[in-house]
Amino acid sequence: MIKTLHKAVVESVKELYNTTITAEEISIQKTKKEFEGDFTLVVFPFTKLSKKKPELTAEELSNKLKEKTNIIASTQIIKGFLNLTFHDEVWIDFLKSESKNHSYASTEIDKNQQPVLIEFSSPNTNKPLHLGHVRNNLLGDSISRILSANGTHIYRINLVNDRGIHICKSMLAWQKKAQNETPESSGLKGDKLVGEYYVAFDKLYKKEIEELIAKGITKEEAEKQAPILLQAQNMLRKWENGDEEIYNLWQKMNQWVYQGFDETYKKMGISFDKTYYESETYLLGKEVVLEGLSNNIFYQAEDGSVRVNLENEGLDEKVLLRSDGTSVYMTQDLGTAVLRAEEYNPVQMIYVVGNEQNYHFEALKLILTKKLNYKFAENIFHLSYGMVELPSGKMKSREGTVVDADDLMTEIIEMAKQKTQELGKNDFTEEELQLLAEKIGLGALKYFILKVDPKKNMLFNPDESIDLNGNTGPFIQYTHARICSLIRKAKTIEIVDYKGVNLLQLEKEILLSLYSYPETIKQAAKELNPSVIANFIYDLVKNYNRFYQEIPILKETDTTLRSLRLDLSIFTAYVIRHGMSLLGIDVPEKM
Repeated sequence: MIKTLHKAVVESVKELYNTTITAEEISIQKTKKEFEGDFTLVVFPFTKLSKKKPELTAEELSNKLKEKTNIIASTQIIKGFLNLTFHDEVWIDFLKSESKNHSYASTEIDKNQQPVLIEFSSPNTNKPLHLGHVRNNLLGDSISRILSANGTHIYRINLVNDRGIHICKSMLAWQKKAQNETPESSGLKGDKLVGEYYVAFDKLYKKEIEELIAKGITKEEAEKQAPILLQAQNMLRKWENGDEEIYNLWQKMNQWVYQGFDETYKKMGISFDKTYYESETYLLGKEVVLEGLSNNIFYQAEDGSVRVNLENEGLDEKVLLRSDGTSVYMTQDLGTAVLRAEEYNPVQMIYVVGNEQNYHFEALKLILTKKLNYKFAENIFHLSYGMVELPSGKMKSREGTVVDADDLMTEIIEMAKQKTQELGKNDFTEEELQLLAEKIGLGALKYFILKVDPKKNMLFNPDESIDLNGNTGPFIQYTHARICSLIRKAKTIEIVDYKGVNLLQLEKEILLSLYSYPETIKQAAKELNPSVIANFIYDLVKNYNRFYQEIPILKETDTTLRSLRLDLSIFTAYVIRHGMSLLGIDVPEKM
């Protein structure tokens, strides 16, 4: 339809104003609800060609478009906007051709094209995944799905921060307090056990700071001189120098964490095409830094650290290697960026990282492009997202006040199970009930987080997310289950010719939404924003529920209308399924 309209506009402008334009110069939008029409042509750009007022230009275009195409039933001119209403037959042909199309809105991926790399998750091996990681993982996963559906060749990348001072803190606390405790002996997941020792380190560290302050040392100096911190720094140096005992302990504790991470990823439905480990890539970063130092791009400060001056680029100086020669986050990010460019030759690298790292990624891109002259780095993009908080407030890992991702998923699945049992409208076995609760609970969590624009901070409310009413995952899932129930009751749908049917306004609104779905995917891919999909599906579901409540479907005595409305329902269910799958959400057929 839109292609036909674009072609007609191009031809009309050529004939009316003797000017050739491209389809890209034409702006066609869905007509606003307060006006009559299906689509709106923005006329203002053509007034330069017509040398006439917007209303007269719109009238000329309206008359010419009706000559050029037979899809337009009526037009309405509102200043510089031409509202177009299509014939019902156009929408009926669309329904007939696409309602059974199981590849509708899907674009085939060309594996020969340069890929896009999407780095997300990127956990530290000193603690389990928490609520902040949940938003990161869900965004990365959904954006990967959306880009793939849009025909983009993507690779999902995870970079595990498995080395560094924070890892040594957990290791040191385990050495001091664990008495050889293991996940097996404690009954804890490995990542949770290691996380407890990270919290234990912080408690010991704070106690030592207080003791030093009591001896007359300033707080700032005490924070630097606390013995346990000096021991952790020494442990990191030993690790980088290949100390066998430290290395074996590091390996053992990291394996515990990886097993824990794998369980969490599986439950969340997250997977990766490639996982990098900082322990394997930080030396590449050191090479990049030392090469930059030898070429006088970077410099050595008085304390022996290697730095880069970014003042001319609007930032300040950035440490690339500490004074003791150990690396920082920037070191390994430089190394992995260069490595990935060599391995994948990507058209773009997307980093899904919270907005507290905006400065870091601005500096990373500047160093790679302006200082080291890497062309690939011009296409680095930091997908910066806002923080997630609970009604109880902010979370802090080192103080042990984080909301554990596993606990959160378990809690919300249990809430979904209880709500399903309370409604008492099911004949599920215990196993079926558990599977349904997992779909509803995880769907509630994912939808509540992904319906919010990534750039915004958000408050996650578990009770609100599980509600069966409003803009929630369970509301959308329930609508899908309702349509599936409708189709089951219908048993068969007669194949009839819908010629001559006059569509009701609600039917046209649903068809207009279904038609705009492929463009919605393109928009979400362009903006790297899953909330575009989430809110589209919610609007579709709201319209369908009005249709379901107000218009007879199975009780319709006219066979043609009954079949048409069942086809419309089947098509709607498909788009709900497809759209929710782009958010990583399963929709049940029965609730």
